Amino acid sequence: MEKRKLIKYNLMIPGPTPIPTRILSAMNHDMIGHRGPLFSAVMKEVMEGLRWAYETKNQIFIYPSSGTGGMETAVVNTLSPGDKVIVLNIGNFGSRFAKICKAYGAEVNDVKFERGKPADPEVLKAELKKGPVKAVFFQQNETSTGVLNDVEVLAKTVRSAQPDALVIVDAVSGMMAAPLKTDSWDLDVVVSGSQKAFMVPPGVAAVSISARAWKAYETSKCPKHYWDFGLMKEQAPKGHTYTTPPESLIFGMREGIKMLQEEGRENVFARHKANRDLLRTASRALGLKLLADDAHASPAVTAIFPPDGVDAEEVRKLMREDFGMEIAPGQSELQGKIFRIGHLGYVDSFDLIGAFAALEVLFKRLGAKINFGAGVKAAMELMV
Repeated sequence: MEKRKLIKYNLMIPGPTPIPTRILSAMNHDMIGHRGPLFSAVMKEVMEGLRWAYETKNQIFIYPSSGTGGMETAVVNTLSPGDKVIVLNIGNFGSRFAKICKAYGAEVNDVKFERGKPADPEVLKAELKKGPVKAVFFQQNETSTGVLNDVEVLAKTVRSAQPDALVIVDAVSGMMAAPLKTDSWDLDVVVSGSQKAFMVPPGVAAVSISARAWKAYETSKCPKHYWDFGLMKEQAPKGHTYTTPPESLIFGMREGIKMLQEEGRENVFARHKANRDLLRTASRALGLKLLADDAHASPAVTAIFPPDGVDAEEVRKLMREDFGMEIAPGQSELQGKIFRIGHLGYVDSFDLIGAFAALEVLFKRLGAKINFGAGVKAAMELMV
């Protein structure tokens, strides 16, 4: 079949995510003085909105950075070289936490789990019995594998064994895609990013800090300047950041949080869960294998094995070239073995049905043995 000229690009990755017109319009704003009262009011509104999203009364700082910057912020402000820490490593971003901790001289117990599986609380309990640790690091949602950790249970496991240990959570791709209760689950540092469920371009990381984390900060000896909580603490009450903030993104964050609040927290979670279930139902109906099991499947992204004899990277290449659909690759150990489809933020059921229809056509062209149309049909039946 002759290729048609593509007129639309479809972003179906787990971040950056599509951006609603309403947020794009909000970002199209004149620059104003970032130390003046107009912008201070915007920043204070955003920080209060983030407390709503995090379900916390803790202080929240906004850093001009990617999510990885937020992860590094969590490390350098709470640790000192030589501190013993546990990293619950269920994927590429668990490995990243371990690398950051090692870079600053921490003694890292890198507890790896099979890819596609969540962190096991019983394994964590056994590791905590080996001796005191300063902190336990893990992801709420592991973007590279499409697995959701049980943050509440993992946090309780730490508190039961070592009440003073810090619980530090990367919620970059999980925040507002799945429940996370910072205060009631007693989480010490939680990191999120603008480019996921907040539906804003990359460039903003938000970090919440508990009283326990502030106490750790007082004795932390890791080198820091840009990331220093103390420098931000002086500025945040005034609605300022230590460095120049990305004003356009902050205007976008204000609008994105408003949209989430208008939709309602439980409705937002239900939408993400419905997207997850639709894509998993379609995949199974077509005979495709999924990396994560149902009990721990991410509401933000799904990792899928291609049909036998079909290369995952070829799928990504042809989805982009033939249909204008950008889907995500496997990372680290899973590179070339899986592809991933994001379904968080500004993505609805019919976006996913369209993407899956393109997958089915592609597999048919490649000669894969599939029940052509079965996935889309199963997905549409969920909509009735």
